[in-house]
Amino acid sequence: MFFRALIIVHFASMAGLALYGLHRLWMLVCWHIERGKPAPAHSPQPIAPADLPHVTVQLPLYNERFVAARLMDAVAQLDWPRDRFEIQVLDDSTDDTRHIVDERAEHWRGKGIDIRVIRRENRKGYKAGALENGLSLAKGDFIAVFDADFVPSKDFLPSIIPCFADPRIGMAQARWDFLNSNHSWISNIQSLLLGPHFSIEHLVRFRRGLFFNFNGTAGVWRKKAIFSSGGWQHDTVTEDLDLSYRAQLAGWRFVYLDDVTVPSELPVTLAAFRSQQQRWAKGSIQTARKILPRLLLSPLPLSVKLESVAHLLSNLGWFLCALLALTIYPTIQWRVDIGPYQLLRLDVPLILCTSVAMIIYFSSYALNRKSSAGSFLPLLLLPVLSIGMAPYIALSVLNGALRHGGIFVRTPKFGICGSDRLPSLAFIYQQRELMYLALSAALFAYSLLPLHFAWQRETWLALPFLGMFPLGFFIVLAIEFIEVVKQLVPGTQEPA
Repeated sequence: MFFRALIIVHFASMAGLALYGLHRLWMLVCWHIERGKPAPAHSPQPIAPADLPHVTVQLPLYNERFVAARLMDAVAQLDWPRDRFEIQVLDDSTDDTRHIVDERAEHWRGKGIDIRVIRRENRKGYKAGALENGLSLAKGDFIAVFDADFVPSKDFLPSIIPCFADPRIGMAQARWDFLNSNHSWISNIQSLLLGPHFSIEHLVRFRRGLFFNFNGTAGVWRKKAIFSSGGWQHDTVTEDLDLSYRAQLAGWRFVYLDDVTVPSELPVTLAAFRSQQQRWAKGSIQTARKILPRLLLSPLPLSVKLESVAHLLSNLGWFLCALLALTIYPTIQWRVDIGPYQLLRLDVPLILCTSVAMIIYFSSYALNRKSSAGSFLPLLLLPVLSIGMAPYIALSVLNGALRHGGIFVRTPKFGICGSDRLPSLAFIYQQRELMYLALSAALFAYSLLPLHFAWQRETWLALPFLGMFPLGFFIVLAIEFIEVVKQLVPGTQEPA
């Protein structure tokens, strides 16, 4: 009975992943349709200079010694009337970032910039708490937010504020661009993962009147929309996603601007990438628990409800992938009586429905952008790296399903552009690599069992499919080992 249950879990996971792949293909079809239509007008009339609103720019920081000055310098040079412009540096730092922030704030105050450093006695609510605290002191009617690793161009506000000529618009989101997508194949894969989230998913949802989200940075809120939707709340670790859905349920409309981009820094280590994905996965499930009951009972169109379910539960894909990896060996063993080659007629088509769909999805985006993300290697590595990462992110999905809130784990940033090396002080942001290293080694060893089983039974056609799992775990294991060595062994850190 137990092993029969595992078989059911195995095929349920494969079916769920296949549905996820079909949803990606649907998104891709919609994207091609929407790209063929004229873009909607965001601002019917330009805003007269005398009517330009007061804007507050919030910069939430926590121990960002490598990027704080870069961000503050970029924001201080935004093109906007100085009498209607203020900067709030929401600095919760406990390290020497405080001195960097104070020095740059003093510098820009000397040049006539209204910049204020706001510090709290504790980090209650983490980023959401800092934003809420700053909001209570904000002078502006509109609130722009930039995370520490973003570098907005001077024309950001003139490009995005005119969207709010329509009083129904509550938020406008710009597209993320990437300063270091060519730093390594890890950053290249991340640009391939994140790029379509904006240029395909956001664009399709915006054009079709579906719900989409503020991404926590590189966007502008109408202050009234934040207050009327319940403000920033910290019962999830993705406060941006939570507020986005509450605001749209309250009737506010959102705008996505694919032609307005803000460069940002991608995580350059596997540990940082994993940490970021874990927080996003945990927070999206927490938001789903909080929002979906209310959303499904609302009078919204069925199309909005269905797409919101797919959006908020998309990180279940990591959980399903982990279940697939963990149940494939007992499934093969207990179905041996039907013949190993029969596995190819059921298991492989289901998993290929996911893999092929995802390759088509990401390759279509990469070819359209004609960027470095279009290289062949990241497309090949994406499925196996996803397998290797899935168990760790699946744990965060479970955490999000069982707990409210939690610690907001920051993603380390190092001020890297292009193929720059890590600074010599990067080791100060050590994470729990040793624990993950041990788990990766155990998963790699376990994933060899079904491969060995198929080899013994001479099921040669199944070997490429089964080999994806140990390959994924081995890649993650190898990278983690290298990162641990760089942290623990003196002299292996790269120079600044």
